[in-house]
Amino acid sequence: MHAVTADDHPAPADRPVAVLANPTAGRGRHRGLLPRVLDRLAAGGRPVRVLAADTPEQAEVACHAALADGASGLVAVGGDGTVHLVLQAVAGTPVPFGVVPAGTGNDFALDAGFPTDPLAAADVIAAALRDGRSRAVDLARVTGADGGHRWYGAVLAAGFDAIVNERANRMRWPRGPRRYDLAILAELARLRPRRYTLTLDGERIEVDAVLVAVGNGASYGGGMRICPAADLTDGLLDVVIGGRFNRRTLIRIKPRIYPGTHVTHPLVHTYRARTVTVAAEGITSYADGERCRDLPVTVTAVPAAVRLLR
Repeated sequence: MHAVTADDHPAPADRPVAVLANPTAGRGRHRGLLPRVLDRLAAGGRPVRVLAADTPEQAEVACHAALADGASGLVAVGGDGTVHLVLQAVAGTPVPFGVVPAGTGNDFALDAGFPTDPLAAADVIAAALRDGRSRAVDLARVTGADGGHRWYGAVLAAGFDAIVNERANRMRWPRGPRRYDLAILAELARLRPRRYTLTLDGERIEVDAVLVAVGNGASYGGGMRICPAADLTDGLLDVVIGGRFNRRTLIRIKPRIYPGTHVTHPLVHTYRARTVTVAAEGITSYADGERCRDLPVTVTAVPAAVRLLR
């Protein structure tokens, strides 16, 4: 991970640091911490400005506007969904980015080396601001059939987990985590391998699979190490394919994803590539846990696409 110093990218001390905070992240358990997080961030010697937004769409617009107004850094206080919104603005820019992990899933923050404790993470970010220090890591860029693109930091899911997410998002009842549990049961009942066509750096593969993940980082879903060998600084994507699982095999292998030992199963295959195209009928991909693009998509590893305040 390459360290960038203040001499490389000087930022005037009067330029504010913009903060996008999601009060509902982690089911609200860190809601009361925000004033203390902001105090810790202010120790970095820059003005701290909280962005106002009521919806994800407004949040993304606010992040872009903060950069246009000259923000010297952006900080996400929340989980992977909040990180995902900020990445759409900071990716490919010299503006550094920090994460205060306060969500249900904090996969990118932890893979990127931020402390798990929100206040400790805020202290790390403040020290980086004070010292004018940032570190470059890779991101992945997803391009859909319409030419539109999204950035992500952790993992793109295009198999069973994406299908479950899509079902859960269509359900109006029940609210909360029970909805996701019911979506899993419904999709397990109709589980079947799907036919995928993948192109990895020009090499075409056709496979029947249940799990397909393209990782810039190692984990998704709150610590499931689906792409355990992924490295945020190697300029490559890790592709993990789980083949013709039946229900019993899938249920047995899911716990092995947390430590990353699922990759030793004979039906699991792993690849590395700089560019990956994933095609299948009727599947919507999810990146950083957020609804992304309908397949087919092309994912490209972009080295040093974002600078981290750590």
